[in-house]
Amino acid sequence: MKIEVKSLTKKYGDHRALNDISFILDGPKIYGLLGRNGAGKTTFMDILSGHIMASNGEILINGENPFDNQRLTESICLIKEGQNFKRDLKIKNVLKIYSYFYPNWDQELAENLIKEYNLDLNSKIKTLSKGMESALGITVGLASKAPITIFDEPYIGLDAPSRKKFYEIMLEEYQEKPRMIIFSTHLIDEVSLLFEEVLILREGSLVLQEESEILRNNTIAVSGTIEEVETFISGKEVIEKKQLAGMMTAYIYGTVEEAKMFGLNVEGVPIQELMIYLTERKKGA
Repeated sequence: MKIEVKSLTKKYGDHRALNDISFILDGPKIYGLLGRNGAGKTTFMDILSGHIMASNGEILINGENPFDNQRLTESICLIKEGQNFKRDLKIKNVLKIYSYFYPNWDQELAENLIKEYNLDLNSKIKTLSKGMESALGITVGLASKAPITIFDEPYIGLDAPSRKKFYEIMLEEYQEKPRMIIFSTHLIDEVSLLFEEVLILREGSLVLQEESEILRNNTIAVSGTIEEVETFISGKEVIEKKQLAGMMTAYIYGTVEEAKMFGLNVEGVPIQELMIYLTERKKGA
């Protein structure tokens, strides 16, 4: 599946939730869609899923607009942090409905996940705890086998072991049958190693899109005296600088080897920290 985002804008009154963003997502891949609250992530996912229309610009999936396009939306499964299912339905009814909608539905996987998360098929959605409802969302998202599967903070209420199990099963399913998975989360450190590509939004604008391996290899923190660091980072793209008592730490795009040759202390920058620095900046990268 190929997703083309072209000058996409979404306005709510005078507020721009998305501001003229353009990028391409292509092929089976696990994407991390990151940003602070209000960055526009959920709005983008709603437009991609065909739930709402853009104000300007467009999203094309294999050349087609997803809005009001049932044939195409059968290929997309969006699981949000809550309110995914009608409150009066039983779990077994939810699974039956989704099995009719998604052509690639995996009933065996759904049943295994129901057992894994100890869910009662006869329980109504309105009686579920937040964690149990999240477990049902995870079950539906994975069992849908939708070519584009989107998880928007899908684990609210799940404890750490349950989240870890979700990540393991998601990766196993992806390796067995690759698909495009778009994962939006604030628990970045937990899942960043799963991401093959990262997108970071800030206030409706795209500030970064890059392969995760490139980010890990080429985003570094260098430390030394102010003079040493300023000399080294001259001409380089600087993400952030901090000074204290004559010393400086700079977060830059560069290589560990180059910084070490210059005699500076150097370490990698976790993707979570990179997201924080980029979304604090007044201007995007």
